Amino acid sequence: MSGIENFLNGNICFSEGDFLDNRDYHHQIRQEQKPTLLWIGCADSRVCPTTITNSRLGQIFVHRNIANIVSVDDNSMTAVLEYAIGYLNILDIVVCGHYNCGGIQAVEVGIHSPVISNWLQPAVEILAAVRDDDNLTPTERHQQLVKVNVRLQLTNLSHFPIVRDSAKPLRLHGWVYDLESGKIQVVTSG
Repeated sequence: MSGIENFLNGNICFSEGDFLDNRDYHHQIRQEQKPTLLWIGCADSRVCPTTITNSRLGQIFVHRNIANIVSVDDNSMTAVLEYAIGYLNILDIVVCGHYNCGGIQAVEVGIHSPVISNWLQPAVEILAAVRDDDNLTPTERHQQLVKVNVRLQLTNLSHFPIVRDSAKPLRLHGWVYDLESGKIQVVTSG
């Protein structure tokens, strides 16, 4: 069986299992989605928002990209924010980074792909916040860079007009997911 067939078979298990077992719930969310959280996170395959928060389909509106970058030049980010805030009435927005992030590692050591390098450019300033002479192990340095990046992306998020000028009481949260423990660490919460 090929890799893609595993995913299709997994869908059969879902549709004949959880979907049928919770038919009323799935019918309800089919009619209208009412998520209460916007998740801006990394595209890393090991960091699935619904899985790591033990949430159900329909509870989290998700935007993912490499290194959870929030850039005012990203039309996709702008559209997600406008839809989440303006139409879904979401008040809680999380920027979630994670340890062992390849994007943050690429920011630190550089990468030879011009497209990825350009994408990561908004995070380059995190390097100045965590200096090499801080007597940190490479792991500690990486973890500090991940946290600083989450804070930076929250700052970037606050500059979007729909966030900055919102009449709604938006709450911005910064989290980091630890792949080793499976736990989320709150970096900042508002």
